[in-house]
Amino acid sequence: MKGLTFVDNCRIQVSAGNGGDGCASFRREKFIPKGGPDGGDGGNGGSVYIRASKDTDSLLNLYYQPLRRAEHGEKGQGKQCYGRGGKDLYIDVPCGTEVRLEETGELLGEVIKPGDVLLVAKGGIGGKGNMHFLTSSHQAPREFTHGTKGEIRTLLIELKTVADVGLVGYPNAGKSTLLAAISPAKPKIASYPFTTLHPIIGTIEFEDYGRMKIADIPGLIDGAHKGVGLGHDFLRHIERTKFLLFVIDMAGVDGRNPTEDFRNLRKELKLYSPELARRPYMIVANKMDLAASTENVKEFKRRVRIKPFEMSAAEAMGIDELRLLLRDKIKEGSR
Repeated sequence: MKGLTFVDNCRIQVSAGNGGDGCASFRREKFIPKGGPDGGDGGNGGSVYIRASKDTDSLLNLYYQPLRRAEHGEKGQGKQCYGRGGKDLYIDVPCGTEVRLEETGELLGEVIKPGDVLLVAKGGIGGKGNMHFLTSSHQAPREFTHGTKGEIRTLLIELKTVADVGLVGYPNAGKSTLLAAISPAKPKIASYPFTTLHPIIGTIEFEDYGRMKIADIPGLIDGAHKGVGLGHDFLRHIERTKFLLFVIDMAGVDGRNPTEDFRNLRKELKLYSPELARRPYMIVANKMDLAASTENVKEFKRRVRIKPFEMSAAEAMGIDELRLLLRDKIKEGSR
């Protein structure tokens, strides 16, 4: 695992703070040698929360620091002084993070929007001081209660990217080139498969101050729905996208068949999640600057009976039109 730069799932242990013990104390002053009980309560232990942050895009910090603890509550003191409560612990994670209990697999919840919080371990309750045990027949109580223990839980944390548009395609289809051309994102681009090894988000900003997020997930391969080639790890990142953009290498580089590529991609999505297969989508016929694309796109239209958007990400052909078209599609889906 040396050299990790991105982590989208990890296991952590969180410990909420214990409640502080109550205090057994009696008032003792110069002219009041036999004052009553004045032991204060202990403070509550701090709780642990998961919080969505727009400034965090990976679970890397949690991966390397998996043990997280909130503060314990302080003990009560004499003169009816309460112990200080333990400080709550907030763990910042990317938007779109799910939290499950490791032991049962139960979904505790998810944080989607910036600022969303999820309680994952509740702090202990502070103990009672002896001032609470005073009665008419029990004038000098020495009883007090101990604080309760805070919850300790082992959690499975999983990130599912939140974006408006998800790019779907085989390795070398040109998804990273498209993302770089359509947004300020700078993904790694090379002429060999799997140059993208983790999701990359690009944000398009329009003149009217509208924004749209596009997620480039690593290229899929046949059998991805079974987890082949880390398929499950890749596919979950498009579960929360509103719209899918199938990027097809229409030139058929590396001996690929564009029509079969599209059909197989649709099949992988359906086998992984029928709901995901029903998501609105559009097809991009990429690499239209290459000679073989002209004949291939004709065959594609004839066999698939869908007219793709023809473009070339490498030559920036059709980029502006695609931006506007995608914005319209997202607006339509939001109505």
